Amino acid sequence: MTQATDDTCRQKSILIADDEPSIVLSLEFLLRKAGYAVRVARTGEEVLTAMAAQAPDLVLLDAMMPQRDGYDVCQTIRANPAWARIPVIMLTAKSREVERQKGMALGASDYVTKPFSTRDLVETMRRHLDSAPPVAQHHAVTTAGPAA
Repeated sequence: MTQATDDTCRQKSILIADDEPSIVLSLEFLLRKAGYAVRVARTGEEVLTAMAAQAPDLVLLDAMMPQRDGYDVCQTIRANPAWARIPVIMLTAKSREVERQKGMALGASDYVTKPFSTRDLVETMRRHLDSAPPVAQHHAVTTAGPAA
């Protein structure tokens, strides 16, 4: 098999980063049913640890999480060259335009307001996954914290 074939046949991985159990449960079920490999992180620190262990193809990132909020996590993801091109879709209950602009300015690929249509969310994810370069299948050698 060629490298291109390996990339197209490989199951896409999604990292769900949210601390609300009902949202995590429904997204996890929906995305597994749609054929994605799913991992879950419930705090900002867990997101960075999970990404250091194995970079996902896409991150669904809640803006409001314990330890480190989604905005800080998004900025940290974008600062790491190994993760800079991974699509990050921010999920938030904050619907003000200023919040959306903040997320986009810090590097979010897209911004979805809760409550959201699951069909629309999956379509948004597919659009970003189709346009994103494949994620390397090696473990990223990184630190979870910001550079000193």
